[in-house]
Amino acid sequence: SVIIFSTAIITPYLNAKAAERSQSKREERQVVVEMENLDQPSEAVAPPPPPPPPPQDVVQQARYVPPVVVDSVKPEEVVRLMTADEAIVTVQDRDVNEIFEIAVIQEEVQEEEREPEPFVVVEEMPMFPGGDAALLTYIAEHTNYPEVAKENNIQGRVIVRFCVTSKGGVNQVSVLKGVDPELDKEAVRVVESLPAFKPGKQGGKPVPVWYMVPITFTLK
Repeated sequence: SVIIFSTAIITPYLNAKAAERSQSKREERQVVVEMENLDQPSEAVAPPPPPPPPPQDVVQQARYVPPVVVDSVKPEEVVRLMTADEAIVTVQDRDVNEIFEIAVIQEEVQEEEREPEPFVVVEEMPMFPGGDAALLTYIAEHTNYPEVAKENNIQGRVIVRFCVTSKGGVNQVSVLKGVDPELDKEAVRVVESLPAFKPGKQGGKPVPVWYMVPITFTLK
């Protein structure tokens, strides 16, 4: 600041001295300028403004704008809630069946017809199609002699009991007297494969009846 102030005042003074030197080139003079001999200017010169501060990173922050709640529901569109008293009166004034449709699903429960215990002796015994001879022929033709029993020369008579149902079917097959597990198993298999019988009757009605058949395994 001081250097700029001194230079502005010294400049006209030096120009005057330069004119004197041009008039007297032979006379050499040394001019010494002292700042304290200079007159201060009548008007004070304002110092220059300070340099601006270095730019800082500007963080932009979005201004929060609160949402504006607009009531778009018209007064006439507001549904009036029914109070408890009104609800009770409404139900009492109307037939309940008109308000609630109650669908009653009635399932027909069909009780399974249980057959009585099989009879041992009845008025009319079950009959295989073609008679007892046809029954024995069917068993003989459909029985397979087990290979293990053949190799071990196992022979014998297996008595099988089964039930002929009121509809003529065969169930509850079991071995009353066995010989060998392989022979017993084959005898049961053959009996279970029997076709339907003519059911036995008691009092004119079809009833289940126990039936027994012997199966003889013989090697020749």
